[in-house]
Amino acid sequence: MSDFEILQRDWLAHLGHERRLSPKTLEAYGRDLRQFCTFLAEHLGTAPNLKAVAALKPADLRAFLGQRRRDGAGNRTLMRQLAALRSLARFGERDGRLTAAAFAATRGPRLPKGLPRPLDARAAAAVTKADSRAGEDRPDWVLARDAAVLALLYGSGLRISEALGLKRAQAPTGAGDALTVLGKGGKTRMVPVLPIVVEAIAGYLAQCPWRLAADGPLFVGVKGGPLSPRIIQLAVEGLRGSLGLPGSATPHALRHSFATHLLGRGGDLRAIQELLGHASLSTTQIYTRIDSSRLLAAYDAAHPRAR
Repeated sequence: MSDFEILQRDWLAHLGHERRLSPKTLEAYGRDLRQFCTFLAEHLGTAPNLKAVAALKPADLRAFLGQRRRDGAGNRTLMRQLAALRSLARFGERDGRLTAAAFAATRGPRLPKGLPRPLDARAAAAVTKADSRAGEDRPDWVLARDAAVLALLYGSGLRISEALGLKRAQAPTGAGDALTVLGKGGKTRMVPVLPIVVEAIAGYLAQCPWRLAADGPLFVGVKGGPLSPRIIQLAVEGLRGSLGLPGSATPHALRHSFATHLLGRGGDLRAIQELLGHASLSTTQIYTRIDSSRLLAAYDAAHPRAR
């Protein structure tokens, strides 16, 4: 194993153990590094080591990004790969094994600044009701389960991974209950649970045919194992047609709807940041742009002299 491969191994271990990144993120970063090493072996004519990597110039890194672009990688993929390489270089720089200058000096592609696309309040509420899927050939307990998960996403602003990571013992039992959620980076936060969400979860538990262990998952699949996020995604895809929802309607759009609707009703931005588990207020501030854009659209549509 070369000294550069050892650095990569140590960096990925650091991300997994200390930064607590998800296995899927680590898998993506590992794939990025393998692609970078393959490029360098061809670009330099030899397997890369720390000395060769330290001597790289921004032009070399731009050549790597250019090759990835020709291979079909989009802007977001390229930005992630560059971010991974910068993080690796900073990690190596901290203990004197590498320099990060060339990586920091390389500019990545610009990403379009898109806004989250929340559902309106009526559509969001319809998505969380089991009755909206009454015509589907699915067991009643499955429809109740999916409705309870979606109610958590909209009612408490959870990510789908956070909702499916809940244990049976965490199920709320009454009004005023709160959940302790394990979010990104292993950080925990408290989120309130609305009475209607408590009711949806209780309805699912009353119908669930499986005996759920206290330390096991709250939401299970048809065979009693952990529920896959893909099942919830497919449920929302089915609701798009029956409810006439746009293509932007996804489980994560319910989290956007949670934040946007709170802000539109006068919710405090910092409180919303805490509820969402955002590390930075700037991440939450994007919802102020959504609210402002809606106000301007309403003004343009209604004011006699707006045209």
